[in-house]
Amino acid sequence: MKILVINGSPKGERSNTYRLTQAFLEGMGESGEALETRELEVGRLKLRPCLGCFSCWNKTPGQCCISDDMGLVIENLLWADVTVWSFPLYYFSVPGPLKNLIDRQLPMVLPFMEEDGGETGSGSHPARYDMSGKRTVVISTCGFYTAEGNYDGVKSLFDHLCGKGQYTALFCGQGELFRVAEVKRRTDEYLEFVRRAGREYLADGISAETRAGLNRLLFPQKIFESMADASWGVNRETGKRESDTLIFTRQMAALYQKESWPGHDLVLEMCYTDVKERYQIVLGREGSTVLTEGFRTADTTVSTPVTVWRAISEGKTSGSEALMKHQYRVEGDFELLITWDKYFAGAESGDDAGGGEQAAGTALHMPSKPTGFHILLLPWIVFWVAASVHPFWGSLISLAACVLVPLVFYRNQKTIYDVLSVGLVTGFSTALLLGAPSQLVIPLAYLAFGIMWTATCFCKIPLTAHYSMNDYDGEKALSNPLFLKTNRILTLAWGVLYLLTPIWTYFILGTGIGGWVGAINSVLPLLLGLFTAWFQKWYPAKVAKG
Repeated sequence: MKILVINGSPKGERSNTYRLTQAFLEGMGESGEALETRELEVGRLKLRPCLGCFSCWNKTPGQCCISDDMGLVIENLLWADVTVWSFPLYYFSVPGPLKNLIDRQLPMVLPFMEEDGGETGSGSHPARYDMSGKRTVVISTCGFYTAEGNYDGVKSLFDHLCGKGQYTALFCGQGELFRVAEVKRRTDEYLEFVRRAGREYLADGISAETRAGLNRLLFPQKIFESMADASWGVNRETGKRESDTLIFTRQMAALYQKESWPGHDLVLEMCYTDVKERYQIVLGREGSTVLTEGFRTADTTVSTPVTVWRAISEGKTSGSEALMKHQYRVEGDFELLITWDKYFAGAESGDDAGGGEQAAGTALHMPSKPTGFHILLLPWIVFWVAASVHPFWGSLISLAACVLVPLVFYRNQKTIYDVLSVGLVTGFSTALLLGAPSQLVIPLAYLAFGIMWTATCFCKIPLTAHYSMNDYDGEKALSNPLFLKTNRILTLAWGVLYLLTPIWTYFILGTGIGGWVGAINSVLPLLLGLFTAWFQKWYPAKVAKG
């Protein structure tokens, strides 16, 4: 199949619309059909305006009297099976050079009058060449928050050119965002829908589901318009140019999602150490406000070179690694950064982009089936408690628990430690049923549990990280070095506890209170659990303070 792309943007390959066009072509290429693609960049063509002389109709039929690149354009239009028109919206229509190219298509039609088969307008001209079977795609972005209601002129134009309903249109608002690195995650999601549309186009046509994705706003109207207003860098009241750092801060503030307001205002202070500028972002009930003076008491203060924070927000630098290297510091309430994506839309999906929010492993996607710490602990706790009370019946109860554990995997993602725990507890329970002394088997169970925990400290991902990632939005937390270091320390603490537990367990089982050993051994884990909850917040905040 032969594809012709007419790039009507004056920006050429730097065009925002062209990014959508490339994604659409990539999708077409994934369809499995052999494609041959040509491209014409209108801005590079030598095209003079139509003279309206009608020489191409009566003096030299089909041949324009102007000798320029239009002959090449017509040749390619006749060659193509699919023509993709790619352009930004200019004053509710196509850019001037592209309109000039469209005007110059007059040699492709005959001068005679005929009824318009597409029922558009009240007259038409028949095609000079056989255009049957040729298909048209129109792709365009605009600077408004939505494409809805802004493409009437474009639709009317292509309704006349192609016939109403005889072409495929992809119109996208908020087009300027496709060049903004800070919101790359959201624009990449949209481009994936465009890519999918390209695949479907050559098959059975673009599906309703894909259309719904294409019609969805990149950001809500107010957030987008706030970002757009801030991007010009001009103070709304004075009309004067603002510093690039203040513009950057205003754009960051524009991403605030007021639905996340916690019931009281939060004040985020940004101290840009390399340019000696300081601003505050107040996150309130009705939206965000940037203060350049009259500062309030800050809840969270970030001290950073603007170059570092900008690199993090664009996904060029890992936020957590920059924090570990002390490239920026955080003082005050670190919780705001931990839950950054709760407050600010559009963070980068790559590793730790979007700022300090990634320092504790946030701005990530939750797995559809989170891991369950209860799955890991259930067989062990049942064994330690039940087998201590009565070795025989306790072992049977433990085996029943091991049988039940796999039944909850439909709701939770299993880990290797869940499977290993079921196997070990089954083995220890079987040993007791075969007559092994409980005073030996139960301490060995604690020892095996401790070895399993401690050994993972030397693995890439410590045991607790597999489960605590659920509180930090999913599996991508596992690539966060600060998150992993915090969990490595906690895993070691739990491992050491259970390596020591067999010692006093052995001696307690030899006394009259041996049946209470399971309850006794629950006291220290309870205290360590409280320590864990505190440490998970304290340690990242300590590192953040430098």
